[in-house]
Amino acid sequence: MGGGGTEAFPDLGEHCQNPDCKLLDFLPFTCDGCKLVFCLDHRSYKSHDCPKSDHGSRTVSICETCSVAIETTGFDEEGIKSLLEKHEKSGDCDPKKKKKPICPVKRCREILTFANNLTCKDCGVKFCLKHRFPTDHVCNKKTITNTAAGTSSTWNEKFMEALSLRNKKGCGRGTSVSSNSPSVRSF
Repeated sequence: MGGGGTEAFPDLGEHCQNPDCKLLDFLPFTCDGCKLVFCLDHRSYKSHDCPKSDHGSRTVSICETCSVAIETTGFDEEGIKSLLEKHEKSGDCDPKKKKKPICPVKRCREILTFANNLTCKDCGVKFCLKHRFPTDHVCNKKTITNTAAGTSSTWNEKFMEALSLRNKKGCGRGTSVSSNSPSVRSF
């Protein structure tokens, strides 16, 4: 290490190499770009104006024809243009790919991405999060067949029927124990 420490521990820590700081730091950071040592306040590329801040970074250009991302790390402006031209001349550049998928619900213009879409379990179509429930989109629901009665109905109708039966029975709401016999508790 060298260049830091105290009288008792001369090899402990290093001084920040920022010309305005020179702080003795016992846990210094070595910049992976310029290989200089800095304190906590000057460790970022921006804070010490690192000349090699793009060291190890990746750059990407987007094709205007098909919206495909093409890595352009290490290329200058002319190299990037030649890469894009090469991509356009290859068979990979397809203008049909540019159109982003949107939610199929009428008047919904939400673009579907990997994070904001859900596939309906009933109809198998992808929808935006706002229209993900079968009641929020025109869903071609699978039908459930009642073999005992020989009738066919959607799951929503089955649910509504069960809900109405539950409401008729009370299911614990508003029901009271008959007052014919007094309740006696013994402890």
